[in-house]
Amino acid sequence: MYNFSKTLLAVLIATSVFACSTTYTTDTQPQPIINKSDAEPPVANKALIEPSPSTIASKHATPGDNTLTLEQIMADPDWIGRQPLISYWGDDSQSVFYTRKAQGSPVTQLWQLHSGTLSQGKSADEAKKVELAQLHNVSDGNRVTNLQGTYSAWVFEGNIFIKSLSGSGQHHVRQLTQDGDGPRQIQFLTDGRLAYQRGNNLISLDPSNGFSQKLATWEFSEAPVANEKPADYIAEQQIALIDYVAKKRSERQAKFAQQAALAKQNSTLAPEAFYFSNGDELVSASVSPNGKWALLATTVTQKTRSDDDLMPAYIGEDGRIERKEVRQRVADAKPVNHQLWLLDLTTHKKHALSYQSLPGYNEDVLAEVKRENAEAAGKSYQTNRLPRDIVLMSDWSWTQGAIQWHESGEQVAIMVEAWDNKDRWLATVDLKKHSLVNQERLHDDAWINYRFNSFGWLHNSEQLYYLSEKSGYAHLYVKPLNANATALTSGRFEVNDLTLTKSDEYLYYKANQKHPGIYEIYRVNINSGKIEALTDLNGMTDYALSPDESKLLLTHSTLTMPPELYVQNATPGAPVTRLTHTISEAFLAMGFAAPDIVPVKSSHTTQPIFSRVYQPAGNASNESAGNEKRRAVIFNHGAGYLQNSHLGWSGYFREFMFHNMLAQQGYVVMDMDYRASAGYGRDWRTAIYRHMGKPEIDDLRDGINWLVENANVDRERIGTYGGSYGGFMTFMALFTQPDLFQSGAALRPVTDWAHYNHGYTSNILNMPGVDPIAYERSSPLYFAEGLEKPLLINAPMVDSNVFFQDTVRLVQRLIELEKQNFETAIYPVESHGFVQPSSWLDEYRRIYKLFETTL
Repeated sequence: MYNFSKTLLAVLIATSVFACSTTYTTDTQPQPIINKSDAEPPVANKALIEPSPSTIASKHATPGDNTLTLEQIMADPDWIGRQPLISYWGDDSQSVFYTRKAQGSPVTQLWQLHSGTLSQGKSADEAKKVELAQLHNVSDGNRVTNLQGTYSAWVFEGNIFIKSLSGSGQHHVRQLTQDGDGPRQIQFLTDGRLAYQRGNNLISLDPSNGFSQKLATWEFSEAPVANEKPADYIAEQQIALIDYVAKKRSERQAKFAQQAALAKQNSTLAPEAFYFSNGDELVSASVSPNGKWALLATTVTQKTRSDDDLMPAYIGEDGRIERKEVRQRVADAKPVNHQLWLLDLTTHKKHALSYQSLPGYNEDVLAEVKRENAEAAGKSYQTNRLPRDIVLMSDWSWTQGAIQWHESGEQVAIMVEAWDNKDRWLATVDLKKHSLVNQERLHDDAWINYRFNSFGWLHNSEQLYYLSEKSGYAHLYVKPLNANATALTSGRFEVNDLTLTKSDEYLYYKANQKHPGIYEIYRVNINSGKIEALTDLNGMTDYALSPDESKLLLTHSTLTMPPELYVQNATPGAPVTRLTHTISEAFLAMGFAAPDIVPVKSSHTTQPIFSRVYQPAGNASNESAGNEKRRAVIFNHGAGYLQNSHLGWSGYFREFMFHNMLAQQGYVVMDMDYRASAGYGRDWRTAIYRHMGKPEIDDLRDGINWLVENANVDRERIGTYGGSYGGFMTFMALFTQPDLFQSGAALRPVTDWAHYNHGYTSNILNMPGVDPIAYERSSPLYFAEGLEKPLLINAPMVDSNVFFQDTVRLVQRLIELEKQNFETAIYPVESHGFVQPSSWLDEYRRIYKLFETTL
C-alpha cells in the first residue's frame, strides 16, 4: 500500500531544515526553552536549500524592520507561496507527484518531478505540470498492487485503469471501464482479477479479457416468493373455491421453481441476492482476496437530521434567503448499532456475527455517571446489563477501513467500537464457526481516541499489528492470533502513520519521541525489536515510503517555514535533498521570528504545558525601556484535541504572523497546548472528560504566572482570544475566572455543547440525556453572569460546524443579564473557516482594537 504524505490542513505547506538541541526526557521537570538551532542535519546539495529563517530564530523582530501590517497578514495567502498539498511516489520510485494550488485560483494542479538519481543526492529536474489530457496516467496515489507486484490499478474520475509493472521499457496503461460510475474499494484478488463495490454489488473484473462478474449482491427486502400467502379469510376462500385463481398460483409456482433450479444448476447466471431486513441499510462491505467470503455491516435506517435542522444564508445570487440543511445536534442523536454478516459466496449462505463473544459487550460502563445524575435529580439508578450498541470503528485520520483481510483471504480482522465511546475491540472471525474472536479490548473510562487505531496483517504470517493507547500513549504492537501481544515501541511519546514492508522486516512510523513537538520518521525491526531513527530534521516531518522501499519522500516544515518536499534514502543518517522551492520571496523577506517553545510548569500535573512564546525585541524581563512591564495576549488554539506548540509550521499561519506583529509592537504572546491538546498522551487528552473549560483555564492561569515571572508581563494587562474551541475557552475564562484577563475575543465560538455535533461531543461529555451534569458545567451559556471584562464575539452566519445560533442564544442571555461590556460582529458570507480576505481583515482589526484599547 502507498501512503500519502500527510497534511493536517490542505493549505500552505512548505519547509526548511530546523535543528534543536533539546530533547524531551521522561522526568517530570519542565524542559529547557527551545528557541534556535545550533546544529544542522546532513543535507545533500545544500545549494538547493535557501537560508533557513530558523537560523535566525533568536533574532526577534524590531519595529520598522520588515514591519508587519494586518493588511499584509490577512491578504490572500497566495502571497506566501503555493506549497505542495498531497504528494506521492510514482511507481518507478523515482518520479514524485504533488498537487499545488494554481495562482489566484481555487483550482489545484498536479505536478511531477522527474527526480533521477535522488538516492545519490543529485539535483532534481524542474517540476512540470501534468497536462489534463495525461492525468489518468499518473493520478495513481491511491493505487493498489497485486501480490506479485506486476500490476497496479487505480480509479480516476470514476473509471478503472490498470498498468503493467513488469518487463522493460514503457509500462502500458489500459483503461478498463469508461462509465464514470465511481467503483469503491478497488482491490486485486489472489487470482489476478480486480474486485470492487458498486452500489449493492461486489463485482470482479478480469483485466486479461474484460470479463465482469457479480461476486455478491444484496437487497434490503423480503426474499421473493412465487405466491404471497393469503392475506385474510376472504383471500383463502377465493383460492379454495375458484379454480382459475388456484391454477394461476400453480403456474407461478412452477415457473419460480424452474428459475430457481436454473440458477442452481447453471453457473453462467449472476448469483442470487442476499436478502436483509426491509428498513435496514448498508454500512460497509468487503470481499476476501480469494473471492470466497464477504463481510457486510448493516444498520437500521434512521434519519441523521430532522427537517428542522436548517440554517438561513442571507447573501445569495438570487437575493433571497436560502435554507441550508445542517447536521443534527448531539442532543438529538439516537443510538446506532451495526450488525455484522459473514457471507459465504461459495454456498450462498449468510451468518450473523454476534458481539456476545467480545468481553464487556453488555457492561454498564456508564453506571456511575447515570447514578450521579439520577441522584442529582432525586432518583435512583439500577445497573443495566443489556447488550451495548456497537459499530464499526471510525478513525478520523484513517486511509484504511475497519475490515482488514489477510492477503490469503483465509483470515479477517475487524475493529469495532461501542457507541458509548468507552470500548474498542480488535477481533478476528472464525470462518468455520461463524463467530468473532476477541484479540484486544481497549477500554477507557473517558473515551476511546478517534486517532491511533490503525491495524493490519503481516504479509507472511497470520499476525496482527496495531496501535493502542493501553499504556497511556499510542504505541505499536504485534500479536499472533493465539498468543499475547508484544509491544514494539514504548515510552512517553506517540506513534502513528504505519507502513509495513513487503518482507515483514520493518514497520515504518512517525513519532514525537525526542520531544513532544518534534516529529521524526522511524522504523522498527519486527523480529528483533530494534528501532532506528531515519530522520533528524527537527520540526514536523511526514513521509511516504517509495514502492521499492529504498527512499523516503518527506514533507517537512519548521516554526517559521511552511512545508516543502524532500527525499532521502530509507537508511539512518542518510543525506537529505530538497525537491521543491515554493515559498515566495516576499514571505522570505519578512524574516519572521520563531517563537520559543516553553515548558510551563503545571500546578495540576507532573507534565509541563508546552507553549509557544513570541517575545518582543529585547526578550528578557528587564530589557525594555524604563523596565516598563509588557502587555501580553494568550491565544487559545481550536479543536481542543490539536497540537499547536510543536516545532513545525502551524495551520494557524495567519495567527503566527499576527503574533509576530504583536511582538513587533511590544506584546508578549503565548500559545498554549493546554490539557486536552494532542501529542501528549491519553491522560492529557482526557483531562477534560465531563468538565470542559476547567482544566484548560487552570492551565491558562499557569501560563499567566509564567509570563509574569519570566517575561516581565503586567498581570493586569493580559488579554486572550481564540476560535472555535478557543472561542469557547475565551468565554469560560472570562465567565468563570474573570480575574485572569482584562479582555477577550471569542471567534466562531461554542456556547452550549448540547447544540454541537455527536461525533465529537459525546466522547467527552457523554449524551445530554445521560449526563446533563457534564453539559451544564461545561457550557458557557450557564455562566454568562460571570462576565466582567470587555468581550468581543465574532460570529460567521453560515457556519455549518458551530451554528450562528450559538452566538444568538448567548447574546440574548447577556442582554437579559443586562451586561454592557460586550460587542458582536457578524460575517454574513463566512462559514467556520473564513475564506474572504476582507472578512479576515475585519475580524483581526477588531481583535487588535480590543487589545489596544483594553491592555
